[in-house]
Amino acid sequence: MIHRLHGLVWGPCLLFLMLGIGICLTLRSGFFQIRGFSRWWKATAGSLFRENEKNTERISENSMGRIQAACTALAATVGTGNIAGVATALTAGGPGAIFWMWVSALIGMMTAYGETWLGIRYRKKRKDGRWFSGPCAYLAEGLHAPRLALVYGLLCLMASLGMGSMVQSNAISQTLRFSLGLPVLVSGILITLLAVGTAAGGVRRIARIAGQLIPFGAAVYTLFSLAVLWISRERLPLVLGEIVRCAFCPKAAAGGVGGYGILQAFRYGIARGVFSNEAGLGTLAGLHGAAENTTAHEQGMWAMFEVFFDTIFICTLTALVILCCTGGAAGLAGSPYDGASLAGWCFRSILGKWGEYLVSGSMILFAFATIIAWYFLGRQTLGAVLNLAGRKFPGLRRFEERIEKIYLFLYGYAVFLGCVCSLTAVWELSDIWNGLMAFPNILALFLLRGKIQFIDEGKP
Repeated sequence: MIHRLHGLVWGPCLLFLMLGIGICLTLRSGFFQIRGFSRWWKATAGSLFRENEKNTERISENSMGRIQAACTALAATVGTGNIAGVATALTAGGPGAIFWMWVSALIGMMTAYGETWLGIRYRKKRKDGRWFSGPCAYLAEGLHAPRLALVYGLLCLMASLGMGSMVQSNAISQTLRFSLGLPVLVSGILITLLAVGTAAGGVRRIARIAGQLIPFGAAVYTLFSLAVLWISRERLPLVLGEIVRCAFCPKAAAGGVGGYGILQAFRYGIARGVFSNEAGLGTLAGLHGAAENTTAHEQGMWAMFEVFFDTIFICTLTALVILCCTGGAAGLAGSPYDGASLAGWCFRSILGKWGEYLVSGSMILFAFATIIAWYFLGRQTLGAVLNLAGRKFPGLRRFEERIEKIYLFLYGYAVFLGCVCSLTAVWELSDIWNGLMAFPNILALFLLRGKIQFIDEGKP
């Protein structure tokens, strides 16, 4: 039943809607992700190296700086999907899946811009200094559909307790068990204490730790991936050519060995791209909602960068490493490995035991960063839900602090359960909540598309 529902939610309809809204915004922007590359790159990654970067601006206790918000959003998106998800896409859809992953990322960059722009445009600061932001804000204030905003918020909370906590903690505990032989009960206690301790420190602590984990983890993973590709550099031209050929004529490119179809390559490439960068789900808008001293245009460009970095850069590194090490489509078809184990085998075959430790360490860092970032997203969404419900039941606001403590307890419990339980059903349920979140978000993006602007007009 769950599997069938998963297939219905993540069927061709949702993928068509996600691609459709991304194409719509791409056309409205005049292909800004390509045409304006130098502009959004200088405003994001390029701004990190400028001496006049505003790192000392005053930021309230419940808010983040614009770069801190970007790092937290990256923490939520750069996770197990960048390693295990890419490997699964390759084994199921062949090398051509990577081409369609690139396509989904390029289109998704404008979707991410649109939802983040709307999130900043329609956000409001509450009396307690927190922001009412994200999809809940533009559904309620922009689309004037508070009930739909409430539905989105509840789905996001359920997703945070599944995909954001249980799935990620399970990946960490299984990695520690296979790599170091650490019992899942021990890893569960350690991970839960670390996650809850970080989350209990509030927005500032989450932003600080996410801002340290993601740059460090990404730098190490990039360095070792480039080392593998340098050693295997003679295979790179063949691999790149095979990615393009398999996207349109997979059986011919694979010599009939893999039996991949164009539909399979397209489906898994698009789906894994969306799963990895989350463009279209509205989560990026929620994660950027607490950024101060910024504009809607600026945070929108940061969201574009996050999709680019997550999918086009990190996922591509993983894909090229796997294809170079396995020998392409024919090697993938005969490989006994899948998911993270396939990636681990590839790094180990070139770099030895250190390669396996690299993948394990990267999985742990990425997954833990995702756990704390999704808690922040969940807490932001919980505040939005209580704000919406409080309009109907004003007395509910008196219990907000208690409800947040209950949510922290539930989140910690979900992290622990993820470490010690088998998560076959949880994976699919989490995917279902994620997919259902997309429908109201895409509807809002479509109906509010005329409001989205692609030039900076000052602070909203």
